[in-house]
Amino acid sequence: MTSATTLDLLVLNPNGRKRIYQELSADLAAIEPPTWGVLIASAVRKGGHSVKILDADALNLDAAETAERVAAENPRLVAVIVHGQQPSASTQNMPAAHEACAAIRERAPGIWLLMAGTHPSALPERTLRDEPVDFVCQGEGPATILGLLQSPLNENAKYGAIPGLWYREGGAIRSTPPAALIENLDEVFGGFAWDLLPMEKYRAHNWHCFDRIKERQPYASIYTSFSCPFKCSFCCIASPYGGPGEGYRRFSPAQVIREIDVLANKYHVRNIKIIDEMFVLNERHVLGICDLIIERGYDLNIWAYARVDTIRDSMLEKLKKAGFNWLGIGIESASKYVRDGVDKSFGARDIHKTLEKVRAGGIRVGANFIFGLPDDDLKTMQETLDLAIDLCPDWANFYSAMAYPGSKLYTMALEKKWALPDSWIGYSQHAYETLPLPTDKISATEVLRFRDRAFHDFFTHPRYLEHVAKRFGTDTLEHVRQMTAHHLKRRHVPEK
Repeated sequence: MTSATTLDLLVLNPNGRKRIYQELSADLAAIEPPTWGVLIASAVRKGGHSVKILDADALNLDAAETAERVAAENPRLVAVIVHGQQPSASTQNMPAAHEACAAIRERAPGIWLLMAGTHPSALPERTLRDEPVDFVCQGEGPATILGLLQSPLNENAKYGAIPGLWYREGGAIRSTPPAALIENLDEVFGGFAWDLLPMEKYRAHNWHCFDRIKERQPYASIYTSFSCPFKCSFCCIASPYGGPGEGYRRFSPAQVIREIDVLANKYHVRNIKIIDEMFVLNERHVLGICDLIIERGYDLNIWAYARVDTIRDSMLEKLKKAGFNWLGIGIESASKYVRDGVDKSFGARDIHKTLEKVRAGGIRVGANFIFGLPDDDLKTMQETLDLAIDLCPDWANFYSAMAYPGSKLYTMALEKKWALPDSWIGYSQHAYETLPLPTDKISATEVLRFRDRAFHDFFTHPRYLEHVAKRFGTDTLEHVRQMTAHHLKRRHVPEK
């Protein structure tokens, strides 16, 4: 039996963690709060509607358990948010979203379902055709969802005035123009609805806590800006904002510090991730936030994204003083030719110089590398691995090139008829089904095999292990050794 409908909106974060990360999901992978869903909930609540969040990922609920909880709440509308906190974290969640929606449809067929987020915004028509949902939101979401909640939800309703909505009418698929981008972020969202989350469940990335490897909880992630002005061809993060390079906007430093105050004082959060695709960019914004944190004297452990060409000397001292202990820096490839091919142009000297000044400022480096970019071959990929070992960053992320829906690389892959994964889970970096892009010179299997070997070679290299022992201590060194004992199973890389 379901209760009478009293809840307007249930925001659902589906659970695909185990399939996405395999055995890494148990202890090594982070458990991220669904921060975009939190903002959606905040905007809806500010608009006068009742709302709850069901984070099936944090609660480790399967599809059937998720459907039972949704049915018990009996909301007017469920918004399933498929929104990655970085480019590789959206599409891979589509199978879990599909399973949750199918289970809800079977258990409580009268509940209306909407899917929103990065992947649905990139492929709205296909999402509506393929998924067991009534609506798809293309864009940021608040205007679309509020429009639905202010309308009758029935088969004969007219939805043509609701922006950013894909829906069915008489068997035909219809859509409306996207909603205008939100300009006043502080006013529309009115804060982050942390009180709707199981805050005790979230866990930081392991490397984020290398200084205190046993203190990965509590943890939270927040936005200080949306989108990114750069146009790297492998990135899909701007899909809800109009496409690559579009829609860059910022919260005010005053709003950001209000959220940090809540996290630090109410939830005792020390480990914080800034989700912005490019945080270290606008000097006034960055220093304004740093100054407010420094004034309060918080002991925070923050990490954020930067680019080789956006880090200025004038920022580093305050970043460190404010608790920015880590910067994630996209290097991608050792080859300038390969980097130029994906619209990421800077020189080798710039890489070394930037990492040196970040380290001199007492900030740790998390370096990102990608294998299998369109101009890669085995030689250039080996050069990238050699560069990673030579730079010896405090952490390294090794990715396989993926044509994520919403990226220019996806459009290129379709035009050139490159082989793409046969299911959305294949876009995960760590799943059994992972299938990266091939290049003109090497197969997808060779790319994936090289990526997995590179991870092992880097994290077992004597130089890196010596660095970890010296900088972080024996507990972290042992943690790294335990981490490298895991070997991902891959469908497309036969085991020897």
